[in-house]
Amino acid sequence: MQPGSPSSSPDTRYAWQVLSVTSLGVILTGLNTSTLDVALPAVSRHFSATPSQANWILLAYMLVNTTLILVFGRLADLVGRKRLYVAGLAVFTLASLGCGFAPDAAWLIGLRAAQAVGSAAIITNTTALLTDAFPRELLSTGLGLNITIISAAQVAGPVVGGAMVETFGWRAVFLFNVPVGVLGLAWAALTLRPAPPTAPGERFDLRGAVLSAVALGGLVLALSEGGASGWASPAVLAGAAAAAVALPAFLHLQQTSARRGRDPLVDLRLFADRERAMAYLAVFLLAVARFAVVLLISLFLQAAQGLDALEAGVRVLPVALGMMLVSPFAGRLARRVPARVLATSGLLLAAAGLLVLAVSVRPTLPGLVIAPALLAVGVGTGLFMTPNTSAIMSSVPPARRGIANGVRSMLQNTGFVVSTAMSLAIVTSPLAEAEKRAAYAGTLSALPGQDLDGFVDGYRVALLVLFALCVLGALASALRGSGRPAADAA
Repeated sequence: MQPGSPSSSPDTRYAWQVLSVTSLGVILTGLNTSTLDVALPAVSRHFSATPSQANWILLAYMLVNTTLILVFGRLADLVGRKRLYVAGLAVFTLASLGCGFAPDAAWLIGLRAAQAVGSAAIITNTTALLTDAFPRELLSTGLGLNITIISAAQVAGPVVGGAMVETFGWRAVFLFNVPVGVLGLAWAALTLRPAPPTAPGERFDLRGAVLSAVALGGLVLALSEGGASGWASPAVLAGAAAAAVALPAFLHLQQTSARRGRDPLVDLRLFADRERAMAYLAVFLLAVARFAVVLLISLFLQAAQGLDALEAGVRVLPVALGMMLVSPFAGRLARRVPARVLATSGLLLAAAGLLVLAVSVRPTLPGLVIAPALLAVGVGTGLFMTPNTSAIMSSVPPARRGIANGVRSMLQNTGFVVSTAMSLAIVTSPLAEAEKRAAYAGTLSALPGQDLDGFVDGYRVALLVLFALCVLGALASALRGSGRPAADAA
């Protein structure tokens, strides 16, 4: 490396330091999700959780996280990225400590929601901080490494989570976050430069924030309670009605605010460019198609085959492993190959993995089928994420990077929530109440005289739905436009 070259300049060295800061944050959020995927049966058994409570131990975090990502994406532009990132890391660390000492399922659900407040501030600011810090020619490399680190956390998560549950109990899954969070806080305070607001003088759209929260909350409530309580239950009908009213009202408010010169929560002009709009749509569809796979397979291996948390965690490693191996390669390739080509190829590969799982699922589903199928899902996701994210972020000016990434993260996390709620609803709907409890507790195969045909059929339907959504994502990606290389997207 020659002195004075762009890769050795002080600004570039600072960019790598920012990556080291954000890496601790994404490790925390990545581990927090993937460790609980394999720990859920142990938590459910400990609290004798109802199917609804087991659902909300997962969904409370996802719902609050998804709702606030959009809000914090806007606040990051208004108050400064460093301030919001550090505050989020502090909240996440304290809430993790509380989760580790939760006395019952209700407390755990509430503390998981508090965790999500901090996580939303971390997730929203990570990509924006990196986009601000990295020079344009190195941005796809920086974002690719960021996704690699997230994937590495997800690789470690199921194994670490399973090992902690089997050795120390489920509380260790949350207490593990505390020392990492304290380290991340200290390093962020020492390293990050003060960051002034990038959109000073603009106002925060409180009405838009409330409407977006009601729309997302209603959707998740309807999906999650449908499988647990029945699709005609009052909670499902109320959630669906809230979403049906709030979503059009939110879109109308954003459009009206922009037309009248006010400052909307989401600048809908972000969707005016077809390439960016299709990139956003592909983000959402892949998130729905891919996210629940680790949870579904981990739960299946414990409920139908009687594996423990550690064994199940090892079996689902290929998803995150594929993402980790391919993401840095995709970051380098994105400088030369159009984002449309890379992203569409990744989506088709992930769809192939989901199809193999759907047609092969049975109570004795062998590891020789699971591993390559999950690896295809992970490799396809890694091939998609870096060029797609880089194309979105490099196509907007600095003053809109917070909200542009907020929209991307919101769509992705909405997909995560929908994926989890919808998939769990599909696989548990055919089961009786006692069977649902046993499925969440990982003991379904131990019930006397248990016939797993209904459970397996539910899995097949869920995986076919995820496959179809992934194919739709590939179609959206292919229709995005000329698809310039991500480094040249601006």
